[in-house]
Amino acid sequence: MLPQDVRGESLAIGVARGAGGGRAPIVARRPRWRAVLVTARPKQWIKNALVVAAAGAAGALGHDDVPVRVGLACVAFCLLASGIYAINDVRDAPEDRLHPRKRFRPVAAGELDPRVATLLGVALVSAGIVLSAAVRPLLGVVAVGYVALRRIAILDIAAIAGGFVLRAVAGGVAAPVTLSRWFVLVVTSAAVLVAAAKRQAELRRTEQAGTGGRSVLERYGAARLRLIIAGSAAVALFAYGVWAFAVPDVDGTPWRPLTVIPFAACLARYGMLIRSGSGEAPEELLLRDRWLALCAVVWLVVFALGVHAAG
Repeated sequence: MLPQDVRGESLAIGVARGAGGGRAPIVARRPRWRAVLVTARPKQWIKNALVVAAAGAAGALGHDDVPVRVGLACVAFCLLASGIYAINDVRDAPEDRLHPRKRFRPVAAGELDPRVATLLGVALVSAGIVLSAAVRPLLGVVAVGYVALRRIAILDIAAIAGGFVLRAVAGGVAAPVTLSRWFVLVVTSAAVLVAAAKRQAELRRTEQAGTGGRSVLERYGAARLRLIIAGSAAVALFAYGVWAFAVPDVDGTPWRPLTVIPFAACLARYGMLIRSGSGEAPEELLLRDRWLALCAVVWLVVFALGVHAAG
């Protein structure tokens, strides 16, 4: 039997029932280059748009060589993220083999040798740190902090959220621009929301399936996660409102305050999606849910109009 990946990727991996009742990959049909590409997770690179956020929020993207520096910082964090994914896939392979989707990851499926994945991860992380330091030495420090934070598994939600925050900080350092405290609070609370929703979706899936989940889920409960999600959403909306209204109107048009409407719509739509059981793959929600994408586009257009008017 050849299982089909739920995301539509053609993986064509044969599986068999092992002695312990689990699934074990027995045939790997993806070529090596494809396995390496899947391990790098290019879909996840959309998260690194946060690197551009700080410079964009300050209206600095059109100044001097800021676009080049921020662009290089974005590339560096794509390298860092892909390297960490490869290393984590080696560490998490035993648990991934029990997951209905993650068991198709190349390392867990036996398509990519763990030693190759580890070398790939180290090479990508090293390249990301070197590129970051080349842009600005302080950015190199942020890159090292990002890698270190992602390796501290015990922090879990804090580590996931911290990864998003450091992406935004990296953009500010690369530009360089001063980051508003309210902007940092918006990114932090929104990142906590995404991280908690991820864990909530995974916990719900394992409970419904009646199977054991990843060890990190043992410290969570549904009620606690709902509280974290509600609290972080409220903080994100409040902080965004303060940040938006703190910017003076341009030409009599309150462009920045107007962005509160699509921002709130994004939060509301995301909340609806995670209540229905989604949220385990936030980047897929943004790419596949047309209403969430529409709200994001409207926010981006209104925000860009404000930045253009200010320039």
